[in-house]
Amino acid sequence: MVVRTASGTLGGVSMKHLSLVTLTVQNSALILIMHYSRIMPLAGGQRYHTSTSVFLNEVIKLAISLTMAMYEMSKSLPSNTTIATLSRTLTTAIFTNESWKLAVPAVIYTIQNNLQYLAVSNLDAATFQVTYQLKILTTAIFSVLLLGRTLSARKWLSLLLLIVGVSIIQVPQALSQPDAPATGSTPWTKTLEQLHGLGNNVAARMAKRSGSYEGIHEDRASQVPHMDRRVGLFAVLISCALSGLAGVLFEKILKDSTSGKTTTLWVRNCQLSFWSLFPSLFLGVIWKDGEIIAKTGFFVGYNWVVWTAIGFQAAGGVIVALVINYADNIAKNFATSISILLSCIASVYFFDFKVTQSFFLGTCIVLFATYLYTKPERGMQQFSVKIADFQKTTVERPYEDRGYDNVPPSPPSFDRPHKPSPGSPTIERHSHKREA
Repeated sequence: MVVRTASGTLGGVSMKHLSLVTLTVQNSALILIMHYSRIMPLAGGQRYHTSTSVFLNEVIKLAISLTMAMYEMSKSLPSNTTIATLSRTLTTAIFTNESWKLAVPAVIYTIQNNLQYLAVSNLDAATFQVTYQLKILTTAIFSVLLLGRTLSARKWLSLLLLIVGVSIIQVPQALSQPDAPATGSTPWTKTLEQLHGLGNNVAARMAKRSGSYEGIHEDRASQVPHMDRRVGLFAVLISCALSGLAGVLFEKILKDSTSGKTTTLWVRNCQLSFWSLFPSLFLGVIWKDGEIIAKTGFFVGYNWVVWTAIGFQAAGGVIVALVINYADNIAKNFATSISILLSCIASVYFFDFKVTQSFFLGTCIVLFATYLYTKPERGMQQFSVKIADFQKTTVERPYEDRGYDNVPPSPPSFDRPHKPSPGSPTIERHSHKREA
């Protein structure tokens, strides 16, 4: 099926360009803000718990999705429909007989979101952004294994280049640069007088606690967060693997679902956010940080930076929905590539990030591999085709190209030219119209 992108303007600006620019800015700013929120000076003497931010992100995302789904559904109902009837209709659409299947990818997404926080706490924003492109590789592998897809030689080459590019970035850093305390916009090259004043400040804070080793260790770790690149790399690699697995499982569930062709995108987002509340609450807030939260409080360490990061995460789902409606996968991946460059530039300015030759070369290879993977195959019609997998995570944009290369073409017709068409169902927002 072929789904043509919608058209529209806002204030005389094309919605396609507006959504892509917004996605680029959001994608870059989110990583930078998340990273800074983990290394910034403490708010109230405590650092916030990432499990609480993941849970609040799902709550806000569910509220946004419910609002948009209700608005979308109200347009297809009579104008005199009551709120109670509209709510019952929406509840029935969300809690269908097959909605429980989305609990599996929802749990995976929740674990992935927590790993992303662990990764940005131990890696600089630019390195994380580039390394996270490995999600393209894991998505392709799981598509082959679970969905039986076949990738072209060009796509396999692009995946190999992706591995090479990330390796060029990570290996020299792991071999030559020792782990160091996190830094903000101010360098840690200080004079002896500044170091003496810093020592007195830290000593005064420590004096307020007991002299036990545990208390001193916690104070030192909170004042100067330690960045372990090995932990960050491991977290981002596992996060990429979970991203690919969850996305492909989600797509498989949609393909096997009897209601997949009639359920709207916003209803799917409601289902995912609802099932994500349980693992984020019970596994994250209660099981992982429950003991500490009981002592310090749920909102300890929160300030405007933390709330901004949560807001950007929640807004990401809305922005992606707009991009999928008004643009296509190729334009979306181009916007992602631009956001990588913006993150690198911003990291140099705000976090004193040093762009080495290996990082520059590796980034160029990763960007070229991304372009090569998303480039249309020869002989394909140059109309907009969207193949959505409805992935819902905080950082990466969910609707990745899945590599539909060897899909059997439809039988030729004598009254129209033959056109190859993808073999998996797609869902178009708002209009719910399909063109074959």
